[in-house]
Amino acid sequence: MQMRIVETLSDAPRSGRPADFEPEELLGIIAIACEDPEDSDRPLSHWTAKEVRREAIARGVVKEISQRSVARFLEECDLKPHRVRYWFRPRPENQEAFDATTREVSAVYAEAQSLYEQGVHTVCIDEKTGIQALERKSPTLWPIPGFIERQDGHYTRHGTCTLTPSFEVATGKILAPTVGPRRTESDFVEHLERTVALDPEAEWTCVTDNLNTHVSESLVRYVARVCGLEDLDLGKKGLEGILRSRATRAKFLSDKTHRIRFVYTPKRASWLNQMEIWFSILSRRLLRRGNFLSVEHLRDRILAFIEYFNATMAKPFKWTYRGRPLAA
Repeated sequence: MQMRIVETLSDAPRSGRPADFEPEELLGIIAIACEDPEDSDRPLSHWTAKEVRREAIARGVVKEISQRSVARFLEECDLKPHRVRYWFRPRPENQEAFDATTREVSAVYAEAQSLYEQGVHTVCIDEKTGIQALERKSPTLWPIPGFIERQDGHYTRHGTCTLTPSFEVATGKILAPTVGPRRTESDFVEHLERTVALDPEAEWTCVTDNLNTHVSESLVRYVARVCGLEDLDLGKKGLEGILRSRATRAKFLSDKTHRIRFVYTPKRASWLNQMEIWFSILSRRLLRRGNFLSVEHLRDRILAFIEYFNATMAKPFKWTYRGRPLAA
């Protein structure tokens, strides 16, 4: 890394005025930008070119340097201390169980295409709640040469809705999207019924998280019915049998012998659900800059986008994660 920085910042041999700063001085400036400002007793959350300049002079790294030169050196090293990107490192209570579950989910994705060719559907299901129907106070000014699109920052709220779709891993298409006012256990079961109805005799593997509506009594009774297990004694919720607890219900729903089974992602690992990737596409392509006159208008636009997505953009995501532990 040090040699790369030196090569990047060093001047090639040439005639004329020599370089103003030695490589060691430049490395010292870069080192400051890579540190926590608190280590230098500065009450800042991050560095700016101006603050890096002050610290470099205070430490004696250089006698004098302009803020512009510091900014140029940082840019040449592709170093942006003013920017930040959030990431989440899971810290599970049981690391072995967490790793085993992530490997199981990844294996489901890896087998999805071959199973699809055999008539088995693999879908990711999740809910996107609180989607706001925001109407701009003034019309949007569309871009013209020299001017970007401009939107009014004031808006009217018309309410919210919840989207529940199924993402088919092998095709990249959205199946049976449901848009409604809420996400109850009955709403989830109804969505699953609509999804399975697309191929009622096929096997379905559903990847989802551990939300209570995804391990509900209603869901257990639905799966038992469509899998021909009506005569099975399910017990009583909170007391005995399969319905006794979340754990017993999840175990039943995860049974690989069932025609419809669930694979649950670990807690705090929503990134394992490919549905989350598609939700980001929906937000970027429609919701973030959309203008919606009512909740009904928002619903129609979402469904129209899904139809357009399936026809023009749908393709399987390239899933490279294989369940190996993440490192910092």
